Amino acid sequence: MLRRSTFLFIAVLTAFLLSGCVGNIIDKGTASKEQVVKDRYGVTVTLAGSEVRKLRIQFYADDIVRVTATPQSDFADLPDYLMVNAKPAAVSFDMVNTETQVQLRTRALEVRVDLASGKISYFDRADNPILAEANRGRFGPVIDEPGPVAADSYSIQQQFIPEQGEAFYGLGQHQNGLVNYAGHDVELTTYNLEIAIPYLVSSKNYGLLWNNASVTRFGDPRPAAPLADAFELYDANGKKGGLTVRYYDGNKLLLTRTEADVDYQFLSHASVRENPLPPEAEKAKDLRIVISGTLEAKNFGKHTLKMYSSGYATLSLDNQQLLHRWRMNWNPWYHNTDVEFKAGEKKSLVVEWKPGGGYFRLLQNAPQTPAEEQLLSLASDTGKAIDYFLVVGKNKDDVISGYRRLTGKAVLLPKWAYGFWQSRERYKTQQEIIDTVTEYRKQRIPIDNIVLDWSYWPEDAWGSHDFDPQFFPDPQGLVDKVHELNAQIMISVWPKFYPTTEHYKELNVKGYMFNKNIDAKNYDWIGPGYLNAFYDAFSAEAREIFWRQMDNKINRFGFDAWWLDAVEPDMHSNISFTARKDFMTPNALGTGAEYFNAYALPHAETVYLGDRKSAPEKRVFILTRSGFGGIQRTASAIWSGDIVSRWDDMKDQIAAGINVGLSGMPNWTFDIGGFTPEDRFRSSKKGFVGPYTDLDSDQVAEWQELNTRWFQFGAFAPLFRAHGQNPYREIYNIAAPGSETYESIAWHIRLRYRLMPYIYSAAGDFYHKDGTLMRGLVMDYAQDPAVWNISDQYMFGPAFLINPVYEFKARSRSVYLPRGNDWYDFYSGKRFSGGQTIKADAPYARMPIFVKVGAIVPTGPDIQYVDEKPADPLTVTVYTGANGYYELYEDDGKSYAYEKGAYSRIPFSYDEAAGTLTIGERKGEFAGMVKNREIRVRWISGPRQDAADFSTQDTSVQYNGKSVKVSRFKS
Repeated sequence: MLRRSTFLFIAVLTAFLLSGCVGNIIDKGTASKEQVVKDRYGVTVTLAGSEVRKLRIQFYADDIVRVTATPQSDFADLPDYLMVNAKPAAVSFDMVNTETQVQLRTRALEVRVDLASGKISYFDRADNPILAEANRGRFGPVIDEPGPVAADSYSIQQQFIPEQGEAFYGLGQHQNGLVNYAGHDVELTTYNLEIAIPYLVSSKNYGLLWNNASVTRFGDPRPAAPLADAFELYDANGKKGGLTVRYYDGNKLLLTRTEADVDYQFLSHASVRENPLPPEAEKAKDLRIVISGTLEAKNFGKHTLKMYSSGYATLSLDNQQLLHRWRMNWNPWYHNTDVEFKAGEKKSLVVEWKPGGGYFRLLQNAPQTPAEEQLLSLASDTGKAIDYFLVVGKNKDDVISGYRRLTGKAVLLPKWAYGFWQSRERYKTQQEIIDTVTEYRKQRIPIDNIVLDWSYWPEDAWGSHDFDPQFFPDPQGLVDKVHELNAQIMISVWPKFYPTTEHYKELNVKGYMFNKNIDAKNYDWIGPGYLNAFYDAFSAEAREIFWRQMDNKINRFGFDAWWLDAVEPDMHSNISFTARKDFMTPNALGTGAEYFNAYALPHAETVYLGDRKSAPEKRVFILTRSGFGGIQRTASAIWSGDIVSRWDDMKDQIAAGINVGLSGMPNWTFDIGGFTPEDRFRSSKKGFVGPYTDLDSDQVAEWQELNTRWFQFGAFAPLFRAHGQNPYREIYNIAAPGSETYESIAWHIRLRYRLMPYIYSAAGDFYHKDGTLMRGLVMDYAQDPAVWNISDQYMFGPAFLINPVYEFKARSRSVYLPRGNDWYDFYSGKRFSGGQTIKADAPYARMPIFVKVGAIVPTGPDIQYVDEKPADPLTVTVYTGANGYYELYEDDGKSYAYEKGAYSRIPFSYDEAAGTLTIGERKGEFAGMVKNREIRVRWISGPRQDAADFSTQDTSVQYNGKSVKVSRFKS
């Protein structure tokens, strides 16, 4: 480990303690004033003999530093990628200038710049290395830019030297089932299922925010390539040059031919494929394509096979099935598998694909060099400079806090957003919506939000924001009736317009429409198909027009929340990413390639700010299908897109949600039950399936179990939301009252509402303490390496260890109990030691849940909606066995008064040795606060039959805001 001399350390420390806000300079060498220029925020270094001419280091806080490296002579051309709204800060730092190095020290970190190479190394104040750049970065030709490339644009890459065994998290939302990305490749792009948040969190408690909005790759910087780039291909007969591809109609062979690249990945325009199916297969009613042959690796190492597919697709090597996936035909995505090959080694390949009208291509990433595989790499298709922020902290919460200090606070959503939502694709009339809420109230199943999805407008008037009078004749009456039923209503609004609408014309006359979609004659899928275009959300004026149109046409009815759908933007499904970039070019800020991942952020932010201005005392709430760095500041939740109703997709959502939280975005959700089921669920011998009674009898059990397990998981997600196509997703359409399915779902919905004080306290901490509710185990158990790769368990707040069940007919599952504390089984109160893996019971009606020893959990009364009554009496369950602490957060749940200090906190502390719970003095107040309440206390100290029953109590006290003690020992 590098160490400085004692004399130099004392000198620097003395200078640091005596420094003012811009610190002191200790000049120990001959670096010229021209080469190193200090300002109040940091330094700028001029490099010679390097692609990089200027290197700038700026402090944004003691623990946050920004590094920008440019081939230009200054930083004038740096774009604003919209994520970061913080500014450099004049923090106190010292500079030590030697002949070979510049050292900058704040209270939290030290930055060392090598003056010859420009490489930077980072250390903590104890001189321990944090991270080091491997080089000064790479600048190459722009990748996949469909239009003219600016002279000052490059593809960029920065490599770092991580510690051996270091783990990496975050990067947004991805459908790869991974939590720890070390040793894996992740492409940060925007798609129906993918959300790029370019923030990487290390197991060593630092974060890297990559300041770029183009397609970015963590790991291998190379885009996926055809198989032939990494393998010699042999057909089924062993002939070199390609793979054997057989096209069938059912079992009837239509065509056999040799192909090197089976590429049915994209449309060229409309519904025309870039590469058409062979004429022999075009009219097949039951098309099936089988690819077989042999792969011979050209190089040694890990090869990643990337199967881009929709429909049913399986991939096997040497008779071992590695992938078996299904996606709806219009929404393909990648499913990857890593395979080790020796150079020259051959493996037999069999792929079977049933398209169902879908898309397919098998691509690969070949091994990198051993040296490059050891590095941490971030690379973007296009950029003006290498630009990133380093955040350091003592733990993962510190690192997430640093991200939010850079990109914005997670503003508080209305309290009702954390209740249960019912949605469907789609309610076709306003009466269906009213009837649904009415039925929930009748069956006494709690609900807070109903969703009006797309196509409530006249068929030929998308973007008009009008309501079709045939099906939605009285929008005001609809909203009023939902409110009368003590619920809220969210409405879907797209950034999409038909050119016949007045809204399109208003935007288009100012040049604010992306009209290339119209020029390509890309008709959509509604009725006969209509030409359409999306607006330029990168233009401030265009966004203001868009909001005004929403405000005038929709907001006036009093809708409670906004569903901003298709904001990738999804202009035409299944055109190539190159075409998507082209369709967004030019835009108000640059090209589609430069801002490819960012569209959703300014779009949501303008709706948030506009709605907040329209109704200043009412909290805004947005659900958006895409996001970007900073989306948490826009009153938004993100969700995982149009996932499918399969067990493997359910499992993938666990890892996706964990990494969304580690990316700094606390409000996340998914479609409980999956958006689109397979045809065996969607249709039956009777035809269209609505309620479960329409299903074929042999499909009912799996459909109900899938939804039961997904509801169990969903009750412990940050936001709790059922949504999908047919079969219908209302509880009474999934199963009959009294059935095990119905009762399990109902129990979990009611449990969610009992836990509302606990959940809303976590939500309050999103804003006030930069907290996270869905917590990867590495956040709380970082000292236990056994949790670093766990992708199917997580903490729900500080107390609950959640272990979803994602296998059909499973009645147990393996659960790792992290070391560092003991655990109680939530249902029985049985105590387990940490640091062990157990086989946990998972009966149909329940998933395994464990509670940390020392946890304090506040719960409220049985309610039908969040504002039905306050949390009085408040039941506090103490899981004894260790000291514990908890703060109950409360505010009015509706307004922004909390930003001005209108909230309260009640501290709870448990002393294990004394057996005493201290309910501390309440701090703060707000309008409508419960000043005097009953607090009931339950003690979990071992097995008890009512361990999971929050309606029971062991003792109670009256609480008026003054400190009171409760003993678990009888006097």
